[in-house]
Amino acid sequence: MDNKQRILIVGDVNGRLKSFFARIETVNKKTGPFDLVLCVGNFFGSSTETDDLNDYKSKLKSIPIPIYILGPNDELSAKFYRDLQDGDLCPNLTYLGKRGIYCTSSGLKIAYVSGVEADSTGGTVPEWKFTNDDVTVVRDFSVASKSNMGDYRGVDLLVTSQWPAGIKEGVKNGSKRIAWLADAIKPRYHLCALNGEYFEPPPYRNKPDKNTQMELATRFIALADFGNTEKKKHIYALNVMPVEKMRVIELIQKTIDETVSPYVDMNISESGKDLKGDRNSQYFYDMNTYDDSARKRKGQGNRVSGNHEQKRARPSFDQEKCWFCLSSGTIEKHLIISVGEHFYLALAKGPINETHILILSITHIQNASLLSAAQWDELNRFKESLTNFFKDREETIFLYERNYKTGHLQINAIGVDNNVAWKIKHVLEDKSEEHNITLESAAKPSSPADLPQKCPYFVVDLPDDTIMYTKQMKNFPLHFGREIICADNLLNCEEKIDWRQCNLDKAGEEVIVKSFRESFKPYDFTL
Repeated sequence: MDNKQRILIVGDVNGRLKSFFARIETVNKKTGPFDLVLCVGNFFGSSTETDDLNDYKSKLKSIPIPIYILGPNDELSAKFYRDLQDGDLCPNLTYLGKRGIYCTSSGLKIAYVSGVEADSTGGTVPEWKFTNDDVTVVRDFSVASKSNMGDYRGVDLLVTSQWPAGIKEGVKNGSKRIAWLADAIKPRYHLCALNGEYFEPPPYRNKPDKNTQMELATRFIALADFGNTEKKKHIYALNVMPVEKMRVIELIQKTIDETVSPYVDMNISESGKDLKGDRNSQYFYDMNTYDDSARKRKGQGNRVSGNHEQKRARPSFDQEKCWFCLSSGTIEKHLIISVGEHFYLALAKGPINETHILILSITHIQNASLLSAAQWDELNRFKESLTNFFKDREETIFLYERNYKTGHLQINAIGVDNNVAWKIKHVLEDKSEEHNITLESAAKPSSPADLPQKCPYFVVDLPDDTIMYTKQMKNFPLHFGREIICADNLLNCEEKIDWRQCNLDKAGEEVIVKSFRESFKPYDFTL
């Protein structure tokens, strides 16, 4: 079986949508079929009209192959991204998002960053610009998703609009943050546009680092504007075998024309200190607890590399296999209630009652402390909408997040009758004492930075606009949140502490989702 993916890469479309779709259809018929199309640079342009996609939205016309685009690079094109549902502009035309990793069903991993680099002066960052945190999160997603085969193997594709600094002498508007990211994640292909120029130098060889001892190679390809009059190359076809399915000898094989990495003299290889603080400690940390003495008794010990003890392997998170990523092939879509730009609501699996809801990030984000400002704002909008929904039912909302032994951000929301809601804090304290857990109190967080950083945690939002949380997560009970809400002096249903005892069949879940969606409509800001 041929595991290669056939991909078309297209430069800046700049709003020439009709000719672009016609060209893709022609190329796919003549030299395809292709598995997908990736558009880099500007997809929309000054001549784009909001009704240019109407025939495709109404299905009078169809796009024959999945097309994925990056986000806006300026204020003018940002308006086309503000009313998306599930990331789709129309069938088979999908906005990847601001940053992240997209995994295809074949195992191909595509890292991406939308927009252009923001300056470092602080203040509000426009939606068409990326920051230090954006590139760092993509780096951490990439490294955390490495296979169990040992060394990090890189990602298949890095897709950015902006060129990296240092790739070509005299290049305008090169981004040092993109250069840092490319150097850190070592993609097999780095694809970009935005400069109106086709540029494909020989492949360059990356230096080994703490994540991999393999000398991986990267091929950089920049494309010109789609349909440019100078006939510069603006469409590129690739046959890509996913790195996880390649033999090591194929990954490290050298060619006679390759060069050294263009980033070796930029002082960006060892860490992101020149970007923001010390980034050697990554966002993806080990969520499990270990008994080192037991491991040593079994003869495993700690692996040592040089003079430094090798860190334990971090968990691997694959969006394609994640239960909660909206793009995942394993998500149970019949549970979905409402979808925003960054978050969605879904019925909890094994719900305690018919209003037990989860707030989940659409893309693969591990916990709320990693959210961007825009994501944080939307999370709070969903919390406020649910609060008002339960308030009109004469109930107080109970919200908690367990950032421990889970790879995807999920916040539980459920209503408690107003007559007993005052007991929530007392039950929380009693259960904490029962499990020897020390809780701390704090004011309601005003930003992700107010949550515990780079460590596991459990946090509860209390009705008085405060939170209680703990970072004491060794042997933390996974059902702790449900223990609180199911206590006899709250919902009085302790038999439902284990979600597996509350499982419903699909038909039963669909009935609850339909009913909740209808009741929630007056509060749903996504409609």
